[in-house]
Amino acid sequence: MRIEGSSALVVGGAGGLGEATVRRLHAAGARVVVADLADDKGKALEAELGVRYVRTDATDEASVTAAVEAAEDAGGTGDAGEFRIAVDCHGGPASGGRLVGKDGSPLDLAGFRTTVDVYLTGVFNVLRLAAAAIARTAPAGDDGGRGVVVMTSSIAAYEGQIGQLPYAAAKGGVGAMTLVAARDLSPLGIRVVSVAPGTVLTPAYGKAAGTLEAYWGPQVPHPRRMGRPEEYAALVQHLCENDYLNGEVIRLDGGLRFPPK
Repeated sequence: MRIEGSSALVVGGAGGLGEATVRRLHAAGARVVVADLADDKGKALEAELGVRYVRTDATDEASVTAAVEAAEDAGGTGDAGEFRIAVDCHGGPASGGRLVGKDGSPLDLAGFRTTVDVYLTGVFNVLRLAAAAIARTAPAGDDGGRGVVVMTSSIAAYEGQIGQLPYAAAKGGVGAMTLVAARDLSPLGIRVVSVAPGTVLTPAYGKAAGTLEAYWGPQVPHPRRMGRPEEYAALVQHLCENDYLNGEVIRLDGGLRFPPK
């Protein structure tokens, strides 16, 4: 699939992974819509790159619908034009703790629900609304494809650590949705793929970045460092361009496997 001239929606586009993806797709010629709740960063990207920023809550139907409509409006013309790319890498609050605490109390149900709502239900919300819009786009290319949805899981879906149960459950759900969604959408010519990053060093860590790099870097088989947002963005670009990648969850972790804690 050609990125140049297509419209792309990046949910979480003002965050570390998202900003790198916005810049990568913009450089490849896409008309990018940045969907996020971080107004300052979103508006800064809008001013710098000429992309469009839309304040968006991934868990809210009306909010995501507005972002999708903005992506449809941004679409170009011709075979490569129109809304064809949706990438979801939004973040948010995540609860944690052992299933049964040292004091004998069970893990908080409200915190679990909030984490799943943000990291699974929100992803589903973006997936369904973006796919419905991409389905209205004309087929293009030899394979008659309409577009692609890229979701973000985590290696925590496979090796969730002690105290990470809500997050691992949510990210595992994203991985489980991937093949089913790809099968559901295949008659429409829409591919669905997910990325499962390991430890990625983003600006959000701030002053803790050095400490995290010193802890996680040596645990990665090769290269012995944390991942970079630009590496996530490079993979997203390839997933968009390679029409034979579909229904797969791809680990991006340097060979890292999370220990129990």
